[in-house]
Amino acid sequence: MPPLEDLLHRIRWDPAFAEGVFTLGYLDRIAGVEQVVPFSSVSLDPRRPGMFSFEDEDGRVRRIPLHRVRAVYRDGRVIWQRPTPPIRA
Repeated sequence: MPPLEDLLHRIRWDPAFAEGVFTLGYLDRIAGVEQVVPFSSVSLDPRRPGMFSFEDEDGRVRRIPLHRVRAVYRDGRVIWQRPTPPIRA
């Protein structure tokens, strides 16, 4: 599987690949669940590598580290997913 950053840049810059509706699923640390945000509302700032930002429904800008992205969806299907760590006994 490609690194997440490479996939996000390909979605943004490769029009042939980017056909469809993309969303990012990230871990909301407070709620403890995956939140999904449309890729069209995501901003990747080169001055803040390793982060993405978006404006939530209340108008606040949220900055999320890329390590909290759990999955990338294309038309509702998973095309990238972070491996889950093994369970330790």
